[in-house]
Amino acid sequence: MDLNTIKSKLATLNKSSNGGSKEKKDYTLIYWKPKQEGKYKIRFVPSKLNSQNPFQEIYMHYGVGKFPIMALTNWGEQDPIVDFCKKLRTTGDSENWRLAKKLEPKLRVFAPVVVKGEEEKGVRLFEFSKTLYMELLSIADDEDYGDFTDVAQGFDFVVTATKVQDRPGFQLGLRPKPKQTPLSEDASEVENWLSNQPILLEERYKYPYEKLKDELQNYLSGGDEEDSIVSEDAVAFDDHKTTTTNTSNNNFNLTSQGTPKKAKDKEFDDLFDNDLPF
Repeated sequence: MDLNTIKSKLATLNKSSNGGSKEKKDYTLIYWKPKQEGKYKIRFVPSKLNSQNPFQEIYMHYGVGKFPIMALTNWGEQDPIVDFCKKLRTTGDSENWRLAKKLEPKLRVFAPVVVKGEEEKGVRLFEFSKTLYMELLSIADDEDYGDFTDVAQGFDFVVTATKVQDRPGFQLGLRPKPKQTPLSEDASEVENWLSNQPILLEERYKYPYEKLKDELQNYLSGGDEEDSIVSEDAVAFDDHKTTTTNTSNNNFNLTSQGTPKKAKDKEFDDLFDNDLPF
């Protein structure tokens, strides 16, 4: 037995157990959104997941937890918040309908981009709203532009970030540049950008069903502290800092108004034990 090898192996396992081997991931190399007011030039890149469509539609839960959460429906799985919203809509109560609308997952869209002036960071995922998504689809449908992701004769875009008073995040606008250009003059750089792209729906971003259910119950019960609502303009993952505002409008009324906390918790559990279709 080689004792030096044994010691080395033991040290490696201890380091792993203590979390010392884990490196903090730099999410600025994975996601991109403007961090301050101004203009940015970007280039949409063909997606390695689907060369025919660079856009990926993702549904997010906002306001349930401290940070936006990916809906389990993105993986084709049952989502307790979606089920809860469906149940609320069956009651016919106007407050329940308003709560269902608030809790239902919202559409966000991601596309791979290269930011001009930051090419060394490679391809990153640009998150934007349904409004910008529709604008981009309209531009692609315009015969003057067409496939703006074409690596040989595509179009760069100018993204303008404007601060809106009393709102977190930025209002984004975009417009295509009028001149067709290659993605890069360096063929090896183009090949690298097309093959090395972040993957959005990774398992590590996925909340287990029971954890998501707990987040919902905590929200409906008022939580341990004041509730926080995260703007849809905020970045979408836990590892990013977000701006929050406080709210206390989290009542639901399946039986009666002003239900005490313990009774409300039981009412919540009864929904999942008896009424929801799983």
